[in-house]
Amino acid sequence: MNRRGSLLGCIAFAAFGFQLAHAAGYPTKPIKLIVPFAPGGSVDFIARVIAEPLTRELGQPVVIDNKGGAGGLLGTMEVVRAAPDGYTLLMVSPSVTAANPAINPNAGYDPVTDLTAITIVAAGPTILAVRAGFPAKNFQEFLAEVKNNPDRYTYATPGVGGILHLEVEYFKSLTGTSIRHVPFRGAGPALVAVTSGQVDMLEDALPSSLPQINAGKLVPLVVSAPSRMKEIPNVPTFAEVGLPQLNHMSHWGILGPKGLPQEVIDKVNAAVRKAVSDPTVKKRIEDSGGFVVASSPQQFSADIKDLYTQLKKVVADRKLTTE
Repeated sequence: MNRRGSLLGCIAFAAFGFQLAHAAGYPTKPIKLIVPFAPGGSVDFIARVIAEPLTRELGQPVVIDNKGGAGGLLGTMEVVRAAPDGYTLLMVSPSVTAANPAINPNAGYDPVTDLTAITIVAAGPTILAVRAGFPAKNFQEFLAEVKNNPDRYTYATPGVGGILHLEVEYFKSLTGTSIRHVPFRGAGPALVAVTSGQVDMLEDALPSSLPQINAGKLVPLVVSAPSRMKEIPNVPTFAEVGLPQLNHMSHWGILGPKGLPQEVIDKVNAAVRKAVSDPTVKKRIEDSGGFVVASSPQQFSADIKDLYTQLKKVVADRKLTTE
Protein backbone atom coordinates (compact mmCIF):
# COMPACT_ATOMS: atom_id res chain seq x y z
CA MET A 1 0.00 0.00 0.00
CA ASN A 2 1.39 3.45 -0.89
CA ARG A 3 1.69 6.25 1.67
CA ARG A 4 -1.44 8.07 0.36
CA GLY A 5 -3.56 4.91 0.59
CA SER A 6 -2.20 4.20 4.05
CA LEU A 7 -3.04 7.72 5.20
CA LEU A 8 -6.59 7.55 3.85
CA GLY A 9 -7.07 4.18 5.50
CA CYS A 10 -5.94 5.57 8.84
CA ILE A 11 -8.29 8.55 8.53
CA ALA A 12 -11.24 6.29 7.67
CA PHE A 13 -10.42 3.93 10.55
CA ALA A 14 -10.12 6.86 12.95
CA ALA A 15 -13.46 8.29 11.80
CA PHE A 16 -15.11 4.89 12.21
CA GLY A 17 -13.62 4.52 15.65
CA PHE A 18 -14.85 7.98 16.63
CA GLN A 19 -18.35 7.13 15.39
CA LEU A 20 -18.41 3.91 17.43
CA ALA A 21 -17.18 5.67 20.54
CA HIS A 22 -19.74 8.41 20.06
CA ALA A 23 -22.55 5.89 19.62
CA ALA A 24 -21.48 3.92 22.68
CA GLY A 25 -22.05 6.96 24.91
CA TYR A 26 -25.25 8.01 23.15
CA PRO A 27 -27.08 10.15 24.03
CA THR A 28 -25.10 12.92 25.68
CA LYS A 29 -27.31 15.85 24.65
CA PRO A 30 -30.97 16.56 23.72
CA ILE A 31 -32.51 14.66 20.80
CA LYS A 32 -34.63 16.52 18.25
CA LEU A 33 -37.63 14.54 17.02
CA ILE A 34 -38.88 16.26 13.87
CA VAL A 35 -42.58 15.99 13.04
CA PRO A 36 -42.85 17.00 9.36
CA PHE A 37 -46.42 18.23 9.78
CA ALA A 38 -48.22 20.97 11.69
CA PRO A 39 -49.26 20.33 15.31
CA GLY A 40 -52.55 18.54 15.91
CA GLY A 41 -52.45 15.61 13.51
CA SER A 42 -51.96 11.93 14.26
CA VAL A 43 -48.18 11.99 13.68
CA ASP A 44 -47.81 14.90 16.09
CA PHE A 45 -50.05 13.15 18.63
CA ILE A 46 -48.00 9.94 18.70
CA ALA A 47 -44.75 11.93 18.90
CA ARG A 48 -46.01 13.84 21.93
CA VAL A 49 -47.32 10.69 23.62
CA ILE A 50 -43.87 9.06 23.53
CA ALA A 51 -41.59 12.10 23.96
CA GLU A 52 -41.73 12.17 27.76
CA PRO A 53 -41.29 8.41 28.34
CA LEU A 54 -38.47 8.39 25.76
CA THR A 55 -36.81 11.22 27.66
CA ARG A 56 -36.91 9.07 30.80
CA GLU A 57 -35.56 5.99 29.04
CA LEU A 58 -32.74 7.74 27.16
CA GLY A 59 -31.73 10.13 29.93
CA GLN A 60 -31.80 13.18 27.64
CA PRO A 61 -34.65 15.48 26.56
CA VAL A 62 -36.53 14.39 23.44
CA VAL A 63 -37.72 17.66 21.93
CA ILE A 64 -40.58 17.77 19.38
CA ASP A 65 -39.87 20.07 16.43
CA ASN A 66 -42.83 20.59 14.05
CA LYS A 67 -41.45 21.33 10.58
CA GLY A 68 -44.54 21.28 8.39
CA GLY A 69 -44.63 22.20 4.73
CA ALA A 70 -44.64 20.70 1.24
CA GLY A 71 -46.61 17.65 2.35
CA GLY A 72 -43.95 16.63 4.86
CA LEU A 73 -40.96 17.18 2.58
CA LEU A 74 -39.39 20.10 4.45
CA GLY A 75 -39.04 18.26 7.74
CA THR A 76 -38.09 15.00 6.07
CA MET A 77 -35.28 16.57 4.07
CA GLU A 78 -33.84 18.12 7.23
CA VAL A 79 -33.39 14.61 8.61
CA VAL A 80 -32.09 13.22 5.29
CA ARG A 81 -29.35 15.89 5.39
CA ALA A 82 -28.65 15.57 9.14
CA ALA A 83 -25.51 14.03 10.61
CA PRO A 84 -26.06 10.30 11.31
CA ASP A 85 -25.43 10.66 15.02
CA GLY A 86 -28.90 10.01 16.45
CA TYR A 87 -29.59 13.57 17.56
CA THR A 88 -31.98 14.36 14.71
CA LEU A 89 -34.77 11.82 14.23
CA LEU A 90 -38.01 11.83 12.26
CA MET A 91 -41.57 10.86 13.22
CA VAL A 92 -43.40 9.58 10.16
CA SER A 93 -46.59 8.26 8.62
CA PRO A 94 -46.97 6.43 5.28
CA SER A 95 -47.24 9.79 3.52
CA VAL A 96 -43.51 10.25 4.26
CA THR A 97 -42.36 6.63 3.97
CA ALA A 98 -44.21 5.84 0.74
CA ALA A 99 -46.85 8.13 -0.76
CA ASN A 100 -45.03 11.43 -1.25
CA PRO A 101 -41.82 10.00 -2.74
CA ALA A 102 -43.90 7.59 -4.87
CA ILE A 103 -45.85 10.36 -6.59
CA ASN A 104 -43.40 13.27 -6.47
CA PRO A 105 -40.31 12.83 -8.70
CA ASN A 106 -38.83 15.92 -7.04
CA ALA A 107 -39.25 14.68 -3.48
CA GLY A 108 -35.47 14.55 -3.12
CA TYR A 109 -35.22 11.29 -1.18
CA ASP A 110 -35.76 7.56 -1.45
CA PRO A 111 -37.39 6.27 1.78
CA VAL A 112 -35.70 2.89 1.39
CA THR A 113 -32.11 4.06 0.87
CA ASP A 114 -31.88 7.62 2.26
CA LEU A 115 -33.30 7.03 5.76
CA THR A 116 -32.75 4.46 8.50
CA ALA A 117 -35.73 2.58 9.93
CA ILE A 118 -35.74 2.38 13.73
CA THR A 119 -39.24 1.25 14.75
CA ILE A 120 -42.95 1.43 14.07
CA VAL A 121 -44.24 2.89 17.33
CA ALA A 122 -47.92 2.30 16.64
CA ALA A 123 -50.42 1.70 13.87
CA GLY A 124 -54.02 2.67 13.33
CA PRO A 125 -56.94 1.70 11.13
CA THR A 126 -58.41 3.83 8.38
CA ILE A 127 -62.01 3.77 7.21
CA LEU A 128 -63.80 4.42 3.95
CA ALA A 129 -66.91 6.43 4.83
CA VAL A 130 -69.64 8.35 3.05
CA ARG A 131 -71.71 11.40 3.96
CA ALA A 132 -75.06 10.97 5.66
CA GLY A 133 -77.69 10.73 2.96
CA PHE A 134 -75.48 8.91 0.48
CA PRO A 135 -77.59 6.37 -1.49
CA ALA A 136 -75.81 3.37 0.06
CA LYS A 137 -75.49 2.23 3.66
CA ASN A 138 -73.06 -0.68 3.36
CA PHE A 139 -70.05 -1.61 1.26
CA GLN A 140 -71.87 -3.83 -1.25
CA GLU A 141 -74.47 -1.15 -1.95
CA PHE A 142 -71.73 1.48 -2.19
CA LEU A 143 -69.67 -0.50 -4.69
CA ALA A 144 -72.73 -1.11 -6.89
CA GLU A 145 -73.66 2.57 -6.75
CA VAL A 146 -70.26 3.95 -7.77
CA LYS A 147 -69.81 1.30 -10.48
CA ASN A 148 -73.19 2.17 -11.98
CA ASN A 149 -72.46 5.91 -11.85
CA PRO A 150 -68.86 6.55 -12.96
CA ASP A 151 -67.56 10.05 -12.19
CA ARG A 152 -70.78 11.05 -10.47
CA TYR A 153 -69.34 10.90 -6.97
CA THR A 154 -66.41 12.66 -5.29
CA TYR A 155 -63.91 11.82 -2.56
CA ALA A 156 -62.04 14.24 -0.29
CA THR A 157 -58.42 14.02 0.84
CA PRO A 158 -56.03 16.19 2.89
CA GLY A 159 -54.13 16.93 -0.35
CA VAL A 160 -52.63 15.59 -3.55
CA GLY A 161 -49.99 12.90 -3.13
CA GLY A 162 -50.69 11.91 0.47
CA ILE A 163 -51.29 8.34 1.58
CA LEU A 164 -55.08 8.73 1.65
CA HIS A 165 -55.10 10.03 -1.92
CA LEU A 166 -53.07 7.09 -3.19
CA GLU A 167 -55.03 4.55 -1.14
CA VAL A 168 -58.33 5.64 -2.75
CA GLU A 169 -56.69 5.58 -6.18
CA TYR A 170 -55.53 2.04 -5.42
CA PHE A 171 -59.08 1.17 -4.37
CA LYS A 172 -60.39 2.55 -7.67
CA SER A 173 -57.82 0.52 -9.59
CA LEU A 174 -58.73 -2.71 -7.80
CA THR A 175 -62.49 -2.23 -8.11
CA GLY A 176 -62.70 -0.68 -11.58
CA THR A 177 -64.51 2.40 -10.28
CA SER A 178 -64.23 6.07 -11.22
CA ILE A 179 -64.64 8.61 -8.41
CA ARG A 180 -63.47 12.23 -8.72
CA HIS A 181 -60.77 13.54 -6.39
CA VAL A 182 -61.32 16.78 -4.43
CA PRO A 183 -58.14 17.70 -2.50
CA PHE A 184 -58.17 20.01 0.53
CA ARG A 185 -55.45 21.63 2.59
CA GLY A 186 -55.48 19.27 5.53
CA ALA A 187 -57.47 16.42 7.04
CA GLY A 188 -59.77 18.73 9.02
CA PRO A 189 -61.17 20.61 6.00
CA ALA A 190 -61.58 17.34 4.08
CA LEU A 191 -63.60 15.85 6.92
CA VAL A 192 -65.79 18.97 7.19
CA ALA A 193 -66.45 18.87 3.43
CA VAL A 194 -67.85 15.34 3.68
CA THR A 195 -69.83 15.79 6.90
CA SER A 196 -71.40 18.94 5.47
CA GLY A 197 -72.39 17.14 2.27
CA GLN A 198 -70.13 19.08 -0.13
CA VAL A 199 -68.17 15.91 -1.00
CA ASP A 200 -69.50 12.35 -1.00
CA MET A 201 -66.83 10.27 0.73
CA LEU A 202 -63.34 9.99 2.14
CA GLU A 203 -60.80 7.59 3.56
CA ASP A 204 -59.64 8.78 6.96
CA ALA A 205 -57.98 7.69 10.19
CA LEU A 206 -60.62 6.09 12.39
CA PRO A 207 -59.84 8.20 15.51
CA SER A 208 -60.56 11.51 13.75
CA SER A 209 -63.72 10.23 12.03
CA LEU A 210 -65.22 8.30 14.95
CA PRO A 211 -66.92 11.32 16.59
CA GLN A 212 -68.60 12.14 13.26
CA ILE A 213 -69.68 8.50 12.86
CA ASN A 214 -71.16 8.51 16.35
CA ALA A 215 -72.94 11.78 15.57
CA GLY A 216 -74.52 10.26 12.46
CA LYS A 217 -72.71 12.61 10.06
CA LEU A 218 -70.60 9.85 8.49
CA VAL A 219 -71.52 6.31 7.48
CA PRO A 220 -68.55 3.89 7.75
CA LEU A 221 -68.41 1.24 5.02
CA VAL A 222 -65.16 -0.68 5.46
CA VAL A 223 -62.11 -0.53 7.73
CA SER A 224 -58.43 -1.47 7.35
CA ALA A 225 -57.68 -3.54 10.44
CA PRO A 226 -56.69 -7.10 11.37
CA SER A 227 -60.25 -7.69 12.58
CA ARG A 228 -63.44 -5.73 13.13
CA MET A 229 -63.11 -2.78 15.47
CA LYS A 230 -65.09 -2.78 18.70
CA GLU A 231 -66.03 0.87 18.08
CA ILE A 232 -67.76 -0.06 14.79
CA PRO A 233 -68.48 -3.79 15.12
CA ASN A 234 -70.85 -3.98 12.14
CA VAL A 235 -68.28 -2.60 9.69
CA PRO A 236 -66.28 -5.25 7.77
CA THR A 237 -62.55 -5.12 7.08
CA PHE A 238 -61.14 -4.69 3.57
CA ALA A 239 -60.07 -8.34 3.74
CA GLU A 240 -63.66 -9.41 4.42
CA VAL A 241 -64.96 -7.58 1.32
CA GLY A 242 -62.33 -9.15 -0.92
CA LEU A 243 -59.69 -6.40 -0.92
CA PRO A 244 -56.86 -7.75 1.28
CA GLN A 245 -54.37 -5.52 -0.56
CA LEU A 246 -55.92 -2.52 1.22
CA ASN A 247 -56.11 -4.10 4.64
CA HIS A 248 -52.94 -2.56 6.05
CA MET A 249 -53.08 -0.03 8.87
CA SER A 250 -51.41 3.35 8.84
CA HIS A 251 -48.10 3.30 10.70
CA TRP A 252 -46.44 5.92 12.89
CA GLY A 253 -42.74 5.30 13.18
CA ILE A 254 -39.31 6.74 13.83
CA LEU A 255 -36.56 7.08 11.23
CA GLY A 256 -33.05 8.46 11.31
CA PRO A 257 -30.62 9.64 8.64
CA LYS A 258 -28.85 7.17 6.38
CA GLY A 259 -25.81 5.59 8.01
CA LEU A 260 -27.08 5.68 11.58
CA PRO A 261 -24.82 3.48 13.77
CA GLN A 262 -26.37 0.18 14.82
CA GLU A 263 -25.74 1.02 18.46
CA VAL A 264 -27.93 4.12 18.15
CA ILE A 265 -30.65 2.21 16.27
CA ASP A 266 -30.71 -0.47 18.96
CA LYS A 267 -30.75 2.02 21.82
CA VAL A 268 -33.63 4.09 20.44
CA ASN A 269 -35.57 0.95 19.49
CA ALA A 270 -35.17 -0.49 22.99
CA ALA A 271 -36.20 2.83 24.55
CA VAL A 272 -39.37 2.96 22.43
CA ARG A 273 -40.24 -0.62 23.37
CA LYS A 274 -39.84 0.22 27.04
CA ALA A 275 -41.77 3.48 26.69
CA VAL A 276 -44.85 1.95 25.03
CA SER A 277 -44.94 -0.91 27.55
CA ASP A 278 -45.91 1.70 30.16
CA PRO A 279 -49.65 1.11 30.77
CA THR A 280 -50.40 4.85 30.70
CA VAL A 281 -48.66 5.35 27.35
CA LYS A 282 -50.26 2.24 25.88
CA LYS A 283 -53.71 3.37 27.03
CA ARG A 284 -53.31 6.81 25.45
CA ILE A 285 -52.44 5.21 22.11
CA GLU A 286 -55.27 2.67 22.32
CA ASP A 287 -57.80 5.29 23.41
CA SER A 288 -57.01 7.18 20.21
CA GLY A 289 -57.91 4.11 18.14
CA GLY A 290 -54.34 2.94 17.61
CA PHE A 291 -52.39 -0.21 18.38
CA VAL A 292 -48.94 -0.39 19.99
CA VAL A 293 -46.48 -2.11 17.64
CA ALA A 294 -42.87 -1.38 18.70
CA SER A 295 -41.47 -3.28 15.70
CA SER A 296 -37.90 -4.24 14.97
CA PRO A 297 -35.92 -2.04 12.55
CA GLN A 298 -35.97 -4.91 10.06
CA GLN A 299 -39.77 -5.17 10.14
CA PHE A 300 -40.16 -1.43 9.63
CA SER A 301 -37.66 -1.41 6.79
CA ALA A 302 -39.51 -4.25 5.05
CA ASP A 303 -42.86 -2.49 5.50
CA ILE A 304 -41.49 0.72 3.98
CA LYS A 305 -40.08 -1.12 0.99
CA ASP A 306 -43.31 -3.07 0.37
CA LEU A 307 -45.63 -0.07 0.59
CA TYR A 308 -43.33 2.21 -1.42
CA THR A 309 -43.09 -0.41 -4.20
CA GLN A 310 -46.86 -0.89 -4.16
CA LEU A 311 -47.64 2.82 -4.37
CA LYS A 312 -45.09 3.49 -7.10
CA LYS A 313 -46.99 0.93 -9.18
CA VAL A 314 -50.30 2.64 -8.40
CA VAL A 315 -48.85 6.00 -9.48
CA ALA A 316 -47.48 4.53 -12.72
CA ASP A 317 -50.60 2.53 -13.56
CA ARG A 318 -52.95 5.45 -12.97
CA LYS A 319 -50.56 8.08 -14.35
CA LEU A 320 -50.89 10.19 -11.19
CA THR A 321 -48.99 13.44 -10.70
CA THR A 322 -48.84 16.16 -8.07
CA GLU A 323 -50.32 18.69 -10.51
